[in-house]
Amino acid sequence: MAKVTVRYWAAAKAAAGVAEEPHDADTLAEALAAARARHPGELTRVLQRCSFLIDGDPVGTREHETVRLADGGTVEVLPPFAGG
Repeated sequence: MAKVTVRYWAAAKAAAGVAEEPHDADTLAEALAAARARHPGELTRVLQRCSFLIDGDPVGTREHETVRLADGGTVEVLPPFAGG
């Protein structure tokens, strides 16, 4: 199982109550399930609206179960941002 760092930004950071945390996960789906289990409630709702970067690369519309994570990698959780 890969050890990854999940970094939360903006509303996701507020909902999780932390800026980042480690998780053991082989896919993005597993990492998000672990985050939901650790922070039930508001974070679960926020994650539904987020986009994700894996080691700086956008996930886009790929199924989260198919997005593999590398050991030592980073998952960036990006809620929608307002502004111009």
